[in-house]
Amino acid sequence: MPSNSIYKSIMSFVIVLLLSSISFAAGGGKIVKADPSKHFDPKGKMPSEFTIKLQNGLRKSLPFEDKRDFEEAQKGFIAAPDYKQIMAEAGHVAWDMGSYEFLLTDKEYESIHPSLQRQAVLNMAYGLYEVMPDKIYQIRGYDLANITFIKGDKGWIIFDPLTAKETAAAALKFINEQLGERPVTAVVYSHSHADHFGGVRGVVDEADVRSGKVPVIAPVGFMDHAVSENVYAGNAMTRRLFYQYGVLLPRSPFGHVDQSIGKNTAAGNLGLIPPTVIVEDDFEEMTVDGVKMVFQNTPGTEAPAEMNTYFPEWKAFWAAENITGTVHNIYTLRGALVRDALKWSKGINAALYHFGKEAEVMFASHSWPRWGNDRIQEVMRAQRDIYANLNNEVLHLANQGVTVNEIHNVYKPPKSLQEQWAAHSYHGSEEHNSRAVVNRYLGYWDANPATLIPLSPKDSAPLYVEMMGGAEPIIKKGQELYAEGKYRHAMEILNKLIFAEPDNQVAKDLLADVYEQIGYQQESPSVRNSFLAGAYELRNGIPAGASPKTSGPDMISAMTTELWLDFLGIRLDSKKADGTEFTINLVTPDNGEKFVVELSNATLTNIEGFQADDADLTVTIDRDDLEQTMMGAISMDDQIKSGKAKLVGDRKLIDQLKGMLVQFDIGFEILPGTAPKDLTPEKNPFAQEPPAINAITD
Repeated sequence: MPSNSIYKSIMSFVIVLLLSSISFAAGGGKIVKADPSKHFDPKGKMPSEFTIKLQNGLRKSLPFEDKRDFEEAQKGFIAAPDYKQIMAEAGHVAWDMGSYEFLLTDKEYESIHPSLQRQAVLNMAYGLYEVMPDKIYQIRGYDLANITFIKGDKGWIIFDPLTAKETAAAALKFINEQLGERPVTAVVYSHSHADHFGGVRGVVDEADVRSGKVPVIAPVGFMDHAVSENVYAGNAMTRRLFYQYGVLLPRSPFGHVDQSIGKNTAAGNLGLIPPTVIVEDDFEEMTVDGVKMVFQNTPGTEAPAEMNTYFPEWKAFWAAENITGTVHNIYTLRGALVRDALKWSKGINAALYHFGKEAEVMFASHSWPRWGNDRIQEVMRAQRDIYANLNNEVLHLANQGVTVNEIHNVYKPPKSLQEQWAAHSYHGSEEHNSRAVVNRYLGYWDANPATLIPLSPKDSAPLYVEMMGGAEPIIKKGQELYAEGKYRHAMEILNKLIFAEPDNQVAKDLLADVYEQIGYQQESPSVRNSFLAGAYELRNGIPAGASPKTSGPDMISAMTTELWLDFLGIRLDSKKADGTEFTINLVTPDNGEKFVVELSNATLTNIEGFQADDADLTVTIDRDDLEQTMMGAISMDDQIKSGKAKLVGDRKLIDQLKGMLVQFDIGFEILPGTAPKDLTPEKNPFAQEPPAINAITD
């Protein structure tokens, strides 16, 4: 069994990996604002003539005359609070809607794709909204997601209580102030992403849940996926999240403007109270606090565990995150398993034929509701068809030889879908989603032997640079291409140069200029943020304060012992472990679990339900006590001294295993030459404000 520091390292690390669709405020909760009239970076560039020409052309070609989304986004508005910030219990700003107020003008920003600016304005909705009179209400603009309040016979049934305890509590307080105090009688988690359950402790007391007074309802598989989806590759995902979600970027027309399904994510206390009612069937009817609901399980769509809900007596359809004001990610740029676009389309189609034919209102965990059956069917069909078209047309092209490295330059939705806002890709993009479909069915290889075992960029780049005559002609050509507006061509050669010469700041600054113009031109904030974050790091290095902050006890309690042991295997340094072999039995009597953990062939494996007769060490500790050590509340040494952890065998194996485990660093380079040169605690930005992964390690 690993030592206390290993427990704390593993478990505190896992906490930051669980937010599968969210972002964090830059600066560890410090909201970074900038003057919208000028660039926040001294090296930053204004939009080029080519970017301006593109944006002006889009303003003429996109269907801006269709203003129904704006009407729907404001329909039912009741009140907004007199505050724009919500503070976290730790004292920092958990949420700041005011940081995006530069969008609330008539100014057309040339540094923002016109369609994205439109979406960013739509997501500025803030306050309490009525979805259905005296029945359904939403508070929007308090977090990445909406929190929905269903009026039951006795109190509020809450759908998706946001990311953070603080924002959820503020939302409950505000609706009670506006509509009268009502108790919470049930909570529904629509799916397994943390912006839909993390604020649960702000709206309900766990004692009321455990007693059965307040049921918590969730789809089958919820707990497994809520904890496990992002663990194994979590350090890499967290670092990549800084790009997709632009968490290092100031909120500015030249930086972060939106997150497509909402403005951003609250940086408060993340919690999880396990559900007490699991929806297992494809369609399952239930009455909760006098309200009849029909749940539709849609696993493998937007989340591995997700469900829609229909209110037949009210003809109201809750679309969870399956149908929102954007085409979502088939492949999430921070990293995740590729989703199934066809299955997603079929899930929407099932909802259309079961509920959509009669629904009079459709509302969801993001974006705004739609009213009227014709409008509802229009949006459902648009999103059904865009996911199906993405799957079918990409495979149609792939079957004619278009490869994963070409498809993003070839695939385009049909014109009829391009003319419908509900089929536009904000959270996803046509480019990276089309590549994802090919990857799902055919993998990452394009069948060209030259790309099957390619050189690493740092090895191939010097060859390219040498053949192009060195840095000087590459920079000259890059400047020419930039001046001609051929940004992707410039990117191709400058990227080679910076991998060959990571310290060539002239090349990095020029590539940053290129990235910036590409970013300005993107409809998808995920793609925009990725290019702008790359530009930021090329110019300045990895900045300080890029530390995701979350709370951890609930997640640790929900994590299975097997998942934790699996992650130990990922952290093992096989070079240090080579030549060492041992077997450890782990027993947690209070929940009846038994594991064998083996180190052999420089690989750590585990199996549940067995014990080795010849184990070198047996550790017996109740799971409840183990969780205390995982949380850092009680050290393993203290558990042993108190008799709560009993050891039989070679105690030295704990320290031996500890020495073989790697402490992952979120601050690894994505682009060459961007990491701090001086890694002392005074100079290292990740040491200045340590991420949760490292905060309680030792």
